[in-house]
Amino acid sequence: MGMRNPYSSDVSDEQWVLAEPVITAWKAAHPSVSGHQGRYPMREIVNAILYQNRSGCQWGLLPHDLPPAGAVKYYFYKWRDDRTDQTIHDLLRWQLREKNRRLADPSLIVMDTQSVRAAVGVPADTTGKDASKRVPGRKRCLAVDVSGLVVEAVVLPASAHDNAAGIALLDRVTAQMDTVKKALVDQRFKKSVVDHGKNLGIDVEIVERNPADVCFVPQAKRWIMEQTNGILMFYRRLVRDYEHRLASSRSRVFWAMTSVMARRLTDATLPPGGSCEREPTGQGRPGVRGEA
Repeated sequence: MGMRNPYSSDVSDEQWVLAEPVITAWKAAHPSVSGHQGRYPMREIVNAILYQNRSGCQWGLLPHDLPPAGAVKYYFYKWRDDRTDQTIHDLLRWQLREKNRRLADPSLIVMDTQSVRAAVGVPADTTGKDASKRVPGRKRCLAVDVSGLVVEAVVLPASAHDNAAGIALLDRVTAQMDTVKKALVDQRFKKSVVDHGKNLGIDVEIVERNPADVCFVPQAKRWIMEQTNGILMFYRRLVRDYEHRLASSRSRVFWAMTSVMARRLTDATLPPGGSCEREPTGQGRPGVRGEA
């Protein structure tokens, strides 16, 4: 492919250096049967995924100067299924936490859910209706650290109870790290999540809302989840769930956060028109500094 004008979602040279070793190793481990190295540069495949994540466009509406939809789909699904997407994401999370003078993995996490409407055509057997929020679609369930970085993600039908989400998140977190000792959740999570956490060695604390509050009041440490959800809403592919498979919805979260963390690691400026999209880092907020 020849030279093209860059999109604001493209990875810079500095940002590509962060992900390139993982993708190069993956490519070496998955040689073509014919020995062909591929027609499209891996960097352009990543740029196409990030473009779609940010713009929310359909596969068939990817710009013609990016690799064709068939090629991009192939790698998106491959990296989703073997979790290369999460490998890249986690590598950047470790680097960013260390840059912020924290240990690679957290000792405290915050868990919450967000119901997102599903697009027309999404299979009915992977969606449902959130009874409390009255939102038909899917439930995006995140575990984040006190800086708002995603530690784990689960996507379920919106009809799933928050307890199912909490239990699934705790299982995923403990499967990849043994450092987490405490989790903060809101009142929608019940005793079954607390008991499951106890069995895994995690103290799950239900942070109750002050009944005297008559409007929204940020809760110490838990407020960071609202910030993360707000940042994800800048990625239009996440505003509504277009994916046919729950695993694809989960992968979209990792790609969005990979883009966010790559910019933070390289101190990149916001893209044109991004002044309203400034992403707080969590520094200087009550209840954040000094935590793991």
